Amino acid sequence: MPRRIMLVPVGFGVGLTSSALGLYHKLQQLGVDVGYFKPITQPSRNVLHGDTQAAPDLANIQEHSIPISVLEEKVGDDKLDVVLEEIVANFERFDNDIIVIEGMIKTTKHTYAARINAEVAQALSADIIFVTTPDNDTPERFEDRLEVSAKTFGGIKNPRVKGCIINKINAPNKDVYGLLPRDSEFTPSSDVSEWLNLRIFKTKAFQLIGAIPWDMDLVAPRVAEIAKYLEATVLNEGDLEHRRVRSISFCARSVANLMSHLEPNRLIVTPGDRTDIIIATCLSALNGTKISALLLTNGYKPNDAVWNLCQQALQTGLTVLSVDWDTWETSRHLMGFNPEIPEEDIQRQDRVKHFVADHLKEQWLTEFIGEKITGQLLSPPAFRHKLTTLAKKADKLIVLPEGNEVRTVKAAAICAERGIARCQLLGNHDEILRVAEQQGIDLPDGVMIIDPEVIRENYVNPLLALRKHKGMTDIIAREELKDNTVLATMMLQLGQVDGLVSGAVNTTANTIRPALQLIKTAPGNSLVSSVFFMLLPDQVFVYGDCAINPDPNAEQLADIAIQSADSAVQFGIEPRVAMISYSTGSSGSGVDVEKVSEATKLAQQKRPDLLIDGPLQYDAAVMKNVAVKKAPNSKVAGQATVFVFPDLNTGNTTYKAVQRSADLISIGPMLQGLNKPVNDLSRGALVDDIVYTIALTAIQADQQ
Repeated sequence: MPRRIMLVPVGFGVGLTSSALGLYHKLQQLGVDVGYFKPITQPSRNVLHGDTQAAPDLANIQEHSIPISVLEEKVGDDKLDVVLEEIVANFERFDNDIIVIEGMIKTTKHTYAARINAEVAQALSADIIFVTTPDNDTPERFEDRLEVSAKTFGGIKNPRVKGCIINKINAPNKDVYGLLPRDSEFTPSSDVSEWLNLRIFKTKAFQLIGAIPWDMDLVAPRVAEIAKYLEATVLNEGDLEHRRVRSISFCARSVANLMSHLEPNRLIVTPGDRTDIIIATCLSALNGTKISALLLTNGYKPNDAVWNLCQQALQTGLTVLSVDWDTWETSRHLMGFNPEIPEEDIQRQDRVKHFVADHLKEQWLTEFIGEKITGQLLSPPAFRHKLTTLAKKADKLIVLPEGNEVRTVKAAAICAERGIARCQLLGNHDEILRVAEQQGIDLPDGVMIIDPEVIRENYVNPLLALRKHKGMTDIIAREELKDNTVLATMMLQLGQVDGLVSGAVNTTANTIRPALQLIKTAPGNSLVSSVFFMLLPDQVFVYGDCAINPDPNAEQLADIAIQSADSAVQFGIEPRVAMISYSTGSSGSGVDVEKVSEATKLAQQKRPDLLIDGPLQYDAAVMKNVAVKKAPNSKVAGQATVFVFPDLNTGNTTYKAVQRSADLISIGPMLQGLNKPVNDLSRGALVDDIVYTIALTAIQADQQ
């Protein structure tokens, strides 16, 4: 019988869905087989004109849910028991070990939510976790409010009531328009210590399960959501799908007094006939400031002359919207906007669930789940969690030679902010700061900027010493060091940094060649190879070698298998190594099959402690029903976690086919066999790809 955890809100706007998704993600990180159940769906609160068509809930969680309209109809007919029976029937479709249940959200229209939540929790025999916010309460008033609210669920001494999550700690007060203050007027604090030791948490029966500080990035909507909510006319689309609104300025002042308001991630609201403000905003965008959008009120629109003058600025991604209301009415509508997360905003969903998960008490969850935390398969969320946890413990310095590249700057900031690694950006100091400012990136103290022009000369003699036997001269050394990747590799070789990540701009060859020349292979390794971590829906596979060695011989293939198995162990994956071929066992013949067969024997002899088997066809390696027929005596077939391909053609083709066909995330290639960690990126890498590659590199540095 699965364990059930139901999250219920105490108060309005507590961030119930965010907390529930964060808890769900945290359980995934812990390796738990977890499901998500929302018994009752409610309409979006961002509706202006009484439109009852609700926006779909996140991640299709409404599939087994009852619409609020059906609930109200049944309860009005005194048939709550019928609704509860249907909820129980819907719940029984889940077969996970743990089910996270999201309760009803309390709104001005649904003030009865607490009663329904209590009935549902009882019907499902669910344990209860409250989600609440401090608002403006003192700790004493907060405790009283929480205790009173808990009475509906039997009080805090009820064995089913486990504790609470306090959300949005240190949130700013809204101003008279209901809008959040400008960034310059509010200094966010992540200090939650005041809420950790309240009287109400002194007993083990009722515990603080999470203390989550307020963060503007978690509530900042995309311009597209603001435009949809206001039913605005889009005069210039720009980058409305990606830019976010962190603050709002209502502008009817002179241009001289406007300048301090033109900041990244700000929505500028002004009457549509204020040509001076429109032009000033466009000039700011043209100078690189990523203003969220320009919202024109009163139904006025720029004439053709003004519009033509602004064309170059509009091409920078600036969105221009128009509404018929005056500025006052527009402000009232914006005041009613609720920062709930729409289904299509995947980036914000991921950011929220990671942030919430990081602030939940892992020890409490581990004790609560007990024996449920089992199993040899490592899920993608659990793998990513392990990466960040191990990287934080390692506390390494990683050099990024492509220091002025936007994605790299963002990744460095994220790594420093989350404590994943300290990052050193190579590039012109002023240029990097300009990129950060234009993108609205705050560079934490853990990000260091080094200008290559200042330090290049320091590495001429060390490079000569390493490459003199290859005919290196002063002139050639200075020319080589103009390449920041070579410079960064020298910094790594001399022990001034712990690892190197490159490739967002440079080719794989440009990243790897200096490493092979200057760092060389580690003792006991005859070659350098690579692995990809393939994040399947319910587990992580290791693929090697898909990036480096075109046609390894049997001995090299054996070494690749051993390196790949050791890499799997490094990251918490139990290695069961399948040597892939077009034939399983002795069913086929040919030079390629014989190479794989010989490589398997060599690998088994070198490392008898590892589970290695081959030749195996891919289906025999992953499918138990096929394995029973083709390799019944194999301890690897049907449950392989590490796949070693016979050549680069097979490996690279397979990893890309699996990745693209199944729409999977893959992390890599991670290089293995070098004296010090160097890792390559795809030139199409996303910011998250770079973050996790930096984490991989930090862990490699620590374990080497």
